[in-house]
Amino acid sequence: MKRLVHREFPCIAVLAALLLAGCGKTQTAHADSARAAAASRAPGQDANVIQFVKNPESAPAFQLNDLQGKPLSLAEAKGKIVLLNFWATWCGPCRAEIADLVDLQKRYADQLEIIALATDEDDADEVRRFVLKSGINYRVAMISDEVRLAYGGIAALPTSFVIDAQGRVVQKHVGLNDPTIYELEVKAMLGEPVDAKVEYFEDNGQIFLKNAGRATELPGVDFSKLDAKQKSVALRRMNAESCDCGCKLTLAQCRINDSACRVSLALTAKVVSQVAHKGAAPAAGAKN
Repeated sequence: MKRLVHREFPCIAVLAALLLAGCGKTQTAHADSARAAAASRAPGQDANVIQFVKNPESAPAFQLNDLQGKPLSLAEAKGKIVLLNFWATWCGPCRAEIADLVDLQKRYADQLEIIALATDEDDADEVRRFVLKSGINYRVAMISDEVRLAYGGIAALPTSFVIDAQGRVVQKHVGLNDPTIYELEVKAMLGEPVDAKVEYFEDNGQIFLKNAGRATELPGVDFSKLDAKQKSVALRRMNAESCDCGCKLTLAQCRINDSACRVSLALTAKVVSQVAHKGAAPAAGAKN
């Protein structure tokens, strides 16, 4: 597998002024979309909020071998909370969070399984040496193309999926995450008291892009000039038409996955304009 040509992007969460958020390919690493959505709904809200998907889906299963050649699968962690971490040795933000993950695995060893999948790495021996030098105490494996595809392509590193004890994905974090958030999430799922408000949201593509069709709003898209019926038409088109930026996603998926993409922003604006114009002066025999 060839290593992607990577570039680093602005940080997210509380460490924004200190470190870079993630390493990506052609798309900007977007901030944790669930918390970003919450912030947009309630400006100035207390930052001590954790969120879980209210309609979680089963995490895609996989069978890999870890760096010691031993079989590794989600099924082995059944009954535990799993933090599935997509990372790379060359990714600065990935390296920055290792110490916190090591500490988290140590303190919650009986209830938490951290699995790290080395992404866009050429040499397993190089990864193995890095793991030993870094004192990583959780299992590491080289990613496969099948696993990467099953988890949405992984456009930026690090990307971590939080999986509950029933094997369902309840949250996704893109970029360097505040380590206290991981612990709050683990404690909440264990039923322990947490100094945070727990909220639930519907996955409209924030976790798995395939669910973008559920979204009623898209980042940067102004639907204010459309009535409810026109908005529905526009959203259907955005979920059916592909973006031209090279991402191989629909317009809706691209807006969710990369809110900085100017191509999808322009194309979705064009769709809104066309739908609005058609609604204002429908052609004879035109169908909505």
